[in-house]
Amino acid sequence: ADEGVMPQTREHMEICQLLKVKKGVVALTKIDLVDDPDWLEMVKEDVADFLVGTFLENAAIIPLSAATGEGIDDFKKALTQLIEEVEPRSPEGPFRLSVDRVFTMRGFGTVVTGTSISGRLHIGSPVIVYPSGHKTKVRGIQVHNEEVEEVLPGQRTAINLQSTERALIQRGNVVATPGSLIPNHMVDVHLELLASAPRVLKSRAKIRFHTGTSEYLATIVLLDKEELKPGEKAFAQIRIDEPVAVLRADRFVIRSYSPVLTIGGGSILHPLPHKHKGHDKRNAAKKLETLLGGDEASIILWHILDAGWGGVSEQELRIRANVSTKVFDKSLQQFISQKRAILYDKENRRLVHPEVMGKLKGMILDSLSDYHRRFPLKTGPPKEELAARLPKP
Repeated sequence: ADEGVMPQTREHMEICQLLKVKKGVVALTKIDLVDDPDWLEMVKEDVADFLVGTFLENAAIIPLSAATGEGIDDFKKALTQLIEEVEPRSPEGPFRLSVDRVFTMRGFGTVVTGTSISGRLHIGSPVIVYPSGHKTKVRGIQVHNEEVEEVLPGQRTAINLQSTERALIQRGNVVATPGSLIPNHMVDVHLELLASAPRVLKSRAKIRFHTGTSEYLATIVLLDKEELKPGEKAFAQIRIDEPVAVLRADRFVIRSYSPVLTIGGGSILHPLPHKHKGHDKRNAAKKLETLLGGDEASIILWHILDAGWGGVSEQELRIRANVSTKVFDKSLQQFISQKRAILYDKENRRLVHPEVMGKLKGMILDSLSDYHRRFPLKTGPPKEELAARLPKP
């Protein structure tokens, strides 16, 4: 209240916009430092003008003081009302928690804290710490300092991990259901450069990549242009210095390498992409349009095609697509029965796209024709030799 909207407030507001926060309430703090009622009204008007066009445009603005307690009850009421309007997250799917704090408690061992992103977690459940792959079990769970048997999405959570050294976990790691994530050094994204960004963003620029509670140094490669102007959007591949464990539709924020300033953000489209090079980059950008605007069924089929003739396991396909279990199971069953996907390895549940299979058959026939042309008296090449003549998947 004594200073009005400051640069940090603007940056935090932009981050909330990039993360697609939908609702909120505005705390106009430190009113105990303001003696003039007219000044307070002017600041409220300034804040209201600042919020025009944002998700907080019609939010309540509550003047309050932490020092005197004035307005705190009104603020609590506004929060309570807001909470009643929030749609609960579905507990379906794997459990994920992005670690924001890790410490050791005497008699208990290692404890991690964070806000659960998805799924359910019970005492005794096995979990993996990503990206390291450390396997452990849940020894105890607390929500708001109370011991509980189960944690649901969106809850502030402390998890006591069994037989785990403090040094094995750090802020930014993800505690998750085993087999639910695959760490990778690259992600394909849809990126928005803030209109307030001080300069254009050039392809191959060094950035700071933030997702969950993690921060990584990375290089951004624009796929459909060489530079991005403030306020523009583009498809890009972010190449990260360390492995990151994320899923499709996770939000991210990027900050400039130096000076450290929030410049943009967006949505992760593909958590396990190939490295896009040369002329392939523009083609990759066109393909990513399906992941940006397609329905869940088309996203599943897209990933089967994208996997190439190396195929993809059903488990990896679930991770790549990150759609609801019900939609995934129904869509995959339909694709297989309609021969839009080929289950070529039933034991390991591996799939390949029929278009890819057709190209592979063509390559095999071409290779056999070439062999028989060069060795007309032989019956045919050994399977191993034929496989060696084909490009690697």
